Amino acid sequence: MVSPILSATALIEALDEPALIVAAGRTVAANKAACSLLGDSIIDRDVRIAIRHPQALGAILAGRPADLAIIGLGSAERPWHLSVRPIAKGYGLVRLTDRSSAMAAERMRVDFVANASHELRTPLATISGFAETLAEEEPIDDQSRRKFGTTIHTESARMLRIIEDLMSLSRIEADRFITPRDTVDLAAIAQIAVQHAAALAERRGCSIELSAESEPWVIGDNPQLLQVAANLIANAVRYGCNTKASEVRVEVAADGARAILRVIDHGDGIAAAHLSRLTERFYRVDPARSRDSGGTGLGLAIVKHIVERHRGALDIRSAVGTGTIVEVRLPLAS
Repeated sequence: MVSPILSATALIEALDEPALIVAAGRTVAANKAACSLLGDSIIDRDVRIAIRHPQALGAILAGRPADLAIIGLGSAERPWHLSVRPIAKGYGLVRLTDRSSAMAAERMRVDFVANASHELRTPLATISGFAETLAEEEPIDDQSRRKFGTTIHTESARMLRIIEDLMSLSRIEADRFITPRDTVDLAAIAQIAVQHAAALAERRGCSIELSAESEPWVIGDNPQLLQVAANLIANAVRYGCNTKASEVRVEVAADGARAILRVIDHGDGIAAAHLSRLTERFYRVDPARSRDSGGTGLGLAIVKHIVERHRGALDIRSAVGTGTIVEVRLPLAS
């Protein structure tokens, strides 16, 4: 009959997470993950050599079932969930589950809720203040009434755009594990997106040139890919058109096994320090300019998630004073 301890030793070797078997205050066995984290010489030695966390040691040496959150193994700020379970008389199994990813995800969720609340609170406070003024019994001149009404309309439209983008992000994340199955003409999508941006371009005094050297077809979600093209073109028009540079160029082509959607502007450009953060939710290079231009701070985050769902790649290149090139590469339909 196989010893329970030998069976347990074989079992912990199959675990990806660090695991130890402890008896009488000594480390009887440890898997590769535990040795990598705590040291190669911990086996058959005092458990205090392996685990130097006072609270964790107390739980291990007590010999009773325990679960606790600890920080400090491996690195000063690394969070772990430590689990202690008796497996035979005098023997205990100690497992360590890395909580870094879960903690990071929770921080992202908290930050996202805080940012979304802030983005909605600002226009809502403006709407509330102006509406309260209009509701007062004291007379108000026509010019002020028109100004307040215009502001309320503008801020409510901004709130609606934020809510729509938040809902869009939620739908994209819900579908992220569902592989798109439609065959989509990327050139046709780009053409529709250019048409959608025509009114914005006219208001900004900007022209949009579309160049489709070929008609690359991709396997994708048509509405989502249209959203990618529309967001990129709208960004280029809002931030890449000025009195010195008033043209946005949209290119669609095939390169090897990839279809390419490229949006180019010759505007003010973006400093290198900002490039790595452009796809973060609500991140803005210039918050005041973004709000004045009607941006929600979510457009590139939406693009990133859609491109990832389509197993594509997103590349943003920019330099101050020369403009920005945003390129999306998607697998061609076979």
